[in-house]
Amino acid sequence: MLHVREINSPQQLADLRTVWRDLLASTAGATFFQSLDWLETYWQFYGYGIADTSEKLSDGGAHTSVRPERLRVLLVEADREPIGILPLVVTTEPYRVGPMRVLGYPLAGWGSFYGPIGPHPAATLRAGLQHIRHTARDWDLLDLRWVDADEVDEGQTPQAMQVAGFKFESQVWHFSAQIELQDGWEKYWAGRKSIWRSNLRRCERLLTERGKLEYLRYRPLGEAHGDGDPRWDLYDTCVELARRSWQADSNSGTTLSHDSVREYLRATHESAARAGAVDVNLLLLDGEAVAFAYNYRFRNWVYGVRNGYDPAAVQEGAGTVLMGKMIEDSCQRGDQLFDLGPDYLKCKRYWYTRLHPAYHYTHFHPVRLRAQALRLKRIVRRWLSWSPTEPQPTVVG
Repeated sequence: MLHVREINSPQQLADLRTVWRDLLASTAGATFFQSLDWLETYWQFYGYGIADTSEKLSDGGAHTSVRPERLRVLLVEADREPIGILPLVVTTEPYRVGPMRVLGYPLAGWGSFYGPIGPHPAATLRAGLQHIRHTARDWDLLDLRWVDADEVDEGQTPQAMQVAGFKFESQVWHFSAQIELQDGWEKYWAGRKSIWRSNLRRCERLLTERGKLEYLRYRPLGEAHGDGDPRWDLYDTCVELARRSWQADSNSGTTLSHDSVREYLRATHESAARAGAVDVNLLLLDGEAVAFAYNYRFRNWVYGVRNGYDPAAVQEGAGTVLMGKMIEDSCQRGDQLFDLGPDYLKCKRYWYTRLHPAYHYTHFHPVRLRAQALRLKRIVRRWLSWSPTEPQPTVVG
């Protein structure tokens, strides 16, 4: 018999630390964003707020930065033994039909994929969604986003929603640029276009003509191994480079140096260092940093968070050279997958080996007028824009 315990207080999350860590260790396709370390830091900075209405969420479901209002972490137990965790939050998001309360995963667009935690995701999803079905509805949309349907989920989410009696639609949420590294550097590099390989060699030659070129990578093992130093000197170097690079003029507000996220990213860096999830990369020219790549890692998975370069080295392609050295080093370390994320895909086209889809599964509250208005609006828009060469979204129920 499965039992679900709901946790709404962030203070109570600390009681789950050991259980969460053990379940995460047996989670297929797990990422740092599914750790309790990340969720606690994220909630500390963004919990209990309201949506930023200056950034409109399109009716098509494009992501925006919103502040979660209620924590709904579901601990699933079998015979009093934890078998899974389903971390959920309720946020209020702006739509053209009006504000909507959305129940879903807490990723908030920081990463590419998310899902239940533990070795029994199907049972966790079924029990968790049954619990949601029979508890008070403090939401207008149930929207499970960032689902890796093709490789990790394998139909578990739609099946669980059907079992729970939720009619839903499924669509691609975004495509994430990924580099598959399991075959090693030589095979990966041979698969890049010859003109791009020549370009990287030219860039490295130009840089070495200016001075001594060095590549530095910092990956602490974490506090559990007595190695949780955040190396603030390296992190601050990345922030300073971001401030001097093109990122300083970016209007996204999510770069390392932006006021709106600077303290959150700094606190997350400290948490990631304790968890052994930090991956800092610097390219040095005569001892001075000219490019950075800041990542998180978990097991043999790497997620690219932010990167940038000194404008003075843009002609020599410092960022390109760093990227090449970083990927080669990842292969030597045994990394299997490098996720470059879903944004700026055109800039990543020379590096990635595939565009991997993340899906979302949406249930519209049947008696909330705004939810139904949004559902009808999406139906009409799809009908008007549909092409015979494009796949239709799946509608169940």
